[in-house]
Amino acid sequence: MLISVGEYEQWCIADEQTPDEELKVALDWACGEGGADCSKIQVNQACYFPNTMTNHASYAFNDYFQRFKHKGGSCNFKGAAMITELDP
Repeated sequence: MLISVGEYEQWCIADEQTPDEELKVALDWACGEGGADCSKIQVNQACYFPNTMTNHASYAFNDYFQRFKHKGGSCNFKGAAMITELDP
């Protein structure tokens, strides 16, 4: 991936301090109405493990963010997510 000068790679991940119940609501939105491709975090798929709400939410949040950030999509999920420049 080529990156322009002044632009850094960013990932959208779940905030580890967010309760699982809130992550679940945001995950369900991202994988449903939000349009993220969550097929890889399903049972027996490549990104299912580690099987934690935080990891699955991070995958979904980042998929959504990467798909839609240039169309106005954000990394917020009602405060359940955050941007990082460290590859998770």
